[in-house]
Amino acid sequence: MPTWDTTSSPNPEAIIPSTKLSQSAYQHAASLLHPSILNHSIRLYLYTKTLAASRDSLYHTDPAKHDLLFIACLFHDIGTTEMYNGAQRFEVEGADAAVAFLEKNSKGKLSEEDKQQVWYTIALHTTKGIVHRMGELPALMREALEIEFSIGNWKEVEGLPDVEELKRQFEERFPREEIEKVLGDAVAQQAVKRPEKAPKATWPGALLRAYLEDPEWKGVNKGF
Repeated sequence: MPTWDTTSSPNPEAIIPSTKLSQSAYQHAASLLHPSILNHSIRLYLYTKTLAASRDSLYHTDPAKHDLLFIACLFHDIGTTEMYNGAQRFEVEGADAAVAFLEKNSKGKLSEEDKQQVWYTIALHTTKGIVHRMGELPALMREALEIEFSIGNWKEVEGLPDVEELKRQFEERFPREEIEKVLGDAVAQQAVKRPEKAPKATWPGALLRAYLEDPEWKGVNKGF
């Protein structure tokens, strides 16, 4: 059975990898992300890290690979921030931002394959059925995302015998704080101003369509 950090401190700094690369990534992302989305990203990292550990993955055992796992989780929704609110889908903006950060801060130590894995992980994280086939890191983070949002058979995860207890622990340390509403609203509001960010038959497209159909709705976006 895998082990995970269950310390009671809600301070995210306590669980961030100690490498300079991950520390710099956290400082950058934390200065931009909505607090609810930051908490969500930290929980996603904890789930992905636990999955990697349960399968003895290099993304857990190799510090350099673990940096990639952490940064992919931390940057996966950074496209919702104003700094990275470009013309592309928020997932693609986030993927581009992560790779640009790695190229600037890794001092040329990362392979093109490593950077591509991070790009796939972020750019395709809302694309069920495709992301699972794009490599180990994309598959790990998507599986963690399904636990985070209770999607599909999230209780039946290989290597994790008590996923519900894991969720309880992580959400106690890093509360959800209406993440579904905050994230759905962030994506939809970007797309209202730039509809090209939300193509039809995509998750952003569903959020935009739901918002436009009922702009006075105050709950979680119906397309979430």
